[in-house]
Amino acid sequence: MLKKSFYLSTLVLFVLFGCSEKKQKEIVKLEGVVFGTTYHITYLDKTNYQKSIDSLFNLVNNSLSTYMPTSDISKINKGDSTVVVDDMFVDVFEKAKRIHKETNGYFDPTIGRLIDAYGFGSGKEKKNLSSEEITGLMKGVGFDKVKLENRKVFRETSNIEFNVNAFAKGYGIDVIGWFLESKKINNYLVEIGGEIRARGKKEGKLWKVAIEKPNVDGIRSLQKIIELDDESMATSGNYRKYKMNEEGEKIVHTVNPKTGLAQESNLLSVSVRLKGDCADVDAYATAFLAMGLDKTKEFLLKHPELKVVLLYNDKNNKLQEFIN
Repeated sequence: MLKKSFYLSTLVLFVLFGCSEKKQKEIVKLEGVVFGTTYHITYLDKTNYQKSIDSLFNLVNNSLSTYMPTSDISKINKGDSTVVVDDMFVDVFEKAKRIHKETNGYFDPTIGRLIDAYGFGSGKEKKNLSSEEITGLMKGVGFDKVKLENRKVFRETSNIEFNVNAFAKGYGIDVIGWFLESKKINNYLVEIGGEIRARGKKEGKLWKVAIEKPNVDGIRSLQKIIELDDESMATSGNYRKYKMNEEGEKIVHTVNPKTGLAQESNLLSVSVRLKGDCADVDAYATAFLAMGLDKTKEFLLKHPELKVVLLYNDKNNKLQEFIN
């Protein structure tokens, strides 16, 4: 696997704390645009790996981007049965399969056509979806309807459309992290669009990031500071990325795979961290938004390895915070 060999929500404010680095250590800072958002990479080393990192970003896009018509995932969605997928696609497929099972289907990458229909994907939007249209689109949803054999993807029906954007940023972060680790770089922070993978320390201190308050008025303010101890963290929310239909109803970008609806749950913001891969926490955060507060709490009882900050409004419309 690629990992062994080396190798759309900005809800986390990228914040670095600490004093200047010791002279014998150089801090490299890289930044730019990728996956439709910004990235910031900071690590302690003497070598600038920008060209290598750009190449890795291109590999991720060529495999997993639904916005590139020539990517493997786009070709598969168009019905090309000759595509032989790469290690990255295999990694993502296996992760999705595991997390789909763990979350009882609340994470499902086969909701691509629904995402398009609601206007949050690369496909054609359908205004004011009827219940009948949603029911029809749901016939193409179900990760149990696809399989990966000999690096080829087989779908039960052509109505199934893959969309892994819910954790593609997290996976891209992991790819960069694995690459840095292959270069014996043990102190780094990689952030893309608010999702983060942090390892080691900066000037003897843990990397720190801040979670934003879920303000609907667009004002950006901090809710909580988090220290990352060799952890990855992802934050998802529906308070900023949404649309209003002609009936004045809010259409959010998180589609519930169980119902096909894009309705806001009682969770405003979900931040998940784990001593593991960023793709995982990215996927869990998406699933938790669809689950809602109570089901998420139940899930966490069975998965103590996951640490969360859940922001929600109580019955009095007052912001509350749940931390495990």
